[in-house]
Amino acid sequence: MNGRGDGEYPIQKFSARNQGRFPDQPFRRPFWLIASSYYVLAAATAIAFFFLVWGIFHEGDEETPWIAAGIGASLVLVSAVIVREIFLRKARNRFLLVERNLDRNVKQIPLPLRSKSDANKLSLEKNAAIVKDIQQKSEAARLLGKMSAGHMEVFEICNQYLSLTEKQMETVGVGSPRIAGLRRGREIVGELHRHHLLAWAEIEARTLTQKAKNYVTISEKLDTAQEALTVLNSALQFYPNEARLIESETVLKDFIASIKVSHWIEQAERAAFKGNSKRAVSLYRDALFFLDREDVKTDERQAITERINFEIESLRTLSAKKEIKRKSPRKLKND
Repeated sequence: MNGRGDGEYPIQKFSARNQGRFPDQPFRRPFWLIASSYYVLAAATAIAFFFLVWGIFHEGDEETPWIAAGIGASLVLVSAVIVREIFLRKARNRFLLVERNLDRNVKQIPLPLRSKSDANKLSLEKNAAIVKDIQQKSEAARLLGKMSAGHMEVFEICNQYLSLTEKQMETVGVGSPRIAGLRRGREIVGELHRHHLLAWAEIEARTLTQKAKNYVTISEKLDTAQEALTVLNSALQFYPNEARLIESETVLKDFIASIKVSHWIEQAERAAFKGNSKRAVSLYRDALFFLDREDVKTDERQAITERINFEIESLRTLSAKKEIKRKSPRKLKND
């Protein structure tokens, strides 16, 4: 069930802190709008409120409508600061506290998977106890399903169990009753292994993608989107044929491409507005080159390609007209 159809799981000692596949620290991103976006939104709301109040008092023939409007807008802005720094921060701290409690509860359940000695037999009773412990941890992670750290913790434990039982299967005697127990345990834990890895990847990729959309600068958008793509690629190493992961990867690659292409188109439009047609055409060509290089072809990309080609032709036509107009006075003067 590793995505290749051979019924076995990848045997890899996985750790989010020592293998380098995932970031050095578990992802812990509760609901929290970045300060710049929050205060820009708050300021815009305050300004809108100012003009609304000013318009109401102005129509009522108030002599100083801007005073009441200014006071009201100030109250809105101060309220926004209070809401963020007091109420939202308290909610965020509660979120982190619950997540830490989940991590602590997950780690408190003893699980004898860290023994490096293959000489120790994994009895049927011990194997059943381990599988039950993993199922309990899985249920604990599911209770707070939107917390990626809990899913990652269970995934790591499942990976360790699969690695341990793989070694046990190599040493078990033919006809031993342990074979059926180990196979059943691997089947149960294998499903949990897949579920929690996909849940972790989905939560992380969605969170990072939304974060990228909230950023203003191109570099921040691309860096964060690339981080989300790294998460999906990490999961694809275990389940390379998983349709959900492949679809998410395609969507994310398209999102990254749209960021780059939009940046080039924006620069080209600025150059065209300033009268630098040559520079604009060059930037449009860069965008076309990137679109042609990408393997994924969608209707949206086709529409963008057609739009860029139209803009290039328009700029060339405009440049040709300017050149003709520039040469016409010389020709008349020579005549």
